[in-house]
Amino acid sequence: MGQSVWKSVDDLIAEKLVPPDPVLESILAANADAGLPAIDVSPAQGKLLHLLARMIGAKRVLEIGTLGGYSTVWLARALPTEGKVMTLELDPQHAEVARSNFEAAGLADRIELREGPALKSLEALGAEKAEPFDLVFIDADKPNNLNYLRWAMRLSRPGSVIICDNVIRDGAVLDARGRDPNVEGARAALSFMAEEPRLDATAIQTVGVKGYDGFAIALVTQ
Repeated sequence: MGQSVWKSVDDLIAEKLVPPDPVLESILAANADAGLPAIDVSPAQGKLLHLLARMIGAKRVLEIGTLGGYSTVWLARALPTEGKVMTLELDPQHAEVARSNFEAAGLADRIELREGPALKSLEALGAEKAEPFDLVFIDADKPNNLNYLRWAMRLSRPGSVIICDNVIRDGAVLDARGRDPNVEGARAALSFMAEEPRLDATAIQTVGVKGYDGFAIALVTQ
């Protein structure tokens, strides 16, 4: 049992539970045509983010790491018409592709993309005294996970949900002596969620078309 089985099961899940969607498929195609790395969430994972946002009645979502906007569209579709996704992207090319995808999806009015280093954008949101976000999805450069989580706490409220992607890293999080910055970022995320008294958290290991990884999911309790 391995990658081929994981992919087949993912394909079955998508067939049964994630109906074909020309808009989402066109986003992935546009990302590939633009040469963006194929590191978007899977369809099943996108549906999970969508359902989580709906379950909590989210109206304001913060996404740290846009890429081409595939997960952004999943999240934006979960919101009421007055809802808003704030998404942060460093790479100008990625941002350009994402904006085009938002227009094609008919969701440009529900999504605000801020281009530049995410930490600077987060500092700006803090300075603006932005209204708290109901859900924060962190899927950017992993070495900064700890900084992103700290900002997520500042920009959330009791009842908000914080999701951090890629926290298992093919099981490499088990190696406390490893010095891979991405793995260290994953371990830092898990440690922060464990030690922060205002969070109640768990993590879910995932296998599928994206390999072996996982999400950490936390509820802000106070």
